[in-house]
Amino acid sequence: MTDRRLRVFSGIQPSGVSHIGNYLGAIRNWVNQQQKYDNVFCIVNLHALTLTTTREYLLANTVTMANTLLAAGIDPEHSILFAQSDVREHSELSWLLDSVTQFGELRRMTQFKDKSGGQDEGVSAALFIYPVLQAADILLYDTDLVPVGEDQKQHIELTRDVAVRFNARYGETFVIPKPDIKPEGARVMGLDDPTKKMSKSSASAASYIALTDDASTITKKIKRAVTDSDGEVLFREEKPALSNLLSIYSLLSDEPIPTIEARYAGRGYGAFKSDLAEIVVSALAPIQKRFVELERDPRIALDVLARGADQAREQASAKMTLVRERMGLDLDALKQ
Repeated sequence: MTDRRLRVFSGIQPSGVSHIGNYLGAIRNWVNQQQKYDNVFCIVNLHALTLTTTREYLLANTVTMANTLLAAGIDPEHSILFAQSDVREHSELSWLLDSVTQFGELRRMTQFKDKSGGQDEGVSAALFIYPVLQAADILLYDTDLVPVGEDQKQHIELTRDVAVRFNARYGETFVIPKPDIKPEGARVMGLDDPTKKMSKSSASAASYIALTDDASTITKKIKRAVTDSDGEVLFREEKPALSNLLSIYSLLSDEPIPTIEARYAGRGYGAFKSDLAEIVVSALAPIQKRFVELERDPRIALDVLARGADQAREQASAKMTLVRERMGLDLDALKQ
């Protein structure tokens, strides 16, 4: 019997400044759960190589993401925060797990189909095989729970299958993780198209609210957000755009949606959007203030990442020692 806290592993790609979809769907939950779990937060810059990038872009975005997480409230005194490339065991375990991962499993990954855009023969092999690296990220740290959106659930199921297969072949080695999917905020949709998840890769900047957008920009984006023509502030399946805005309002105000609906009954969208803009601006203000401070001195984030890498490496190294021994890769064992 052990009284250890559950271990949570979360990874996020360094794709520049995040938006409120990233914050409400993931980062805020990470911050709020720091006291509850044993947390490992990883900036997955190796995963960023699945798509074309440059040295300068990747380096800058890695530091920017670290600053974003720190500004949002990730506390290195309570959580491990590090860059994936600083812990080489991630790459090593990924290769070893390739040997117990089936080609057909990877071919069925819907994320690959989405991200390859139907150009299967022209994309990098890394994009095809990155779910195995994701599995390595998770399994290295005896992870119990993986906070993900519904769109990543398939990858966690693959991780579980790979871990079970490895354990059956080589002996009990890995903890079998479970997905932690939050019902609220898991999928914040685009302001200009409620059928698509909010994304900075959208062709229109009106689709998302960046965490660094100023008050004027935030207000303009919310006032221009698509709705419908009936003017009723109601959360309904047939009103996806309004429902998305209500979800954002509820999450940032900590008010239940029925309370918000009652407040704006008969008042139309203008008053609702105006108040929502104020709520978003107010919620992001402290994050933006701290982010600016951190951006002025990159050494703060770099020091945090270095300390986090040392902590992560200690755990990852111990796990890899066991993996090599189980797989017959530890030749020193023959000398004993």
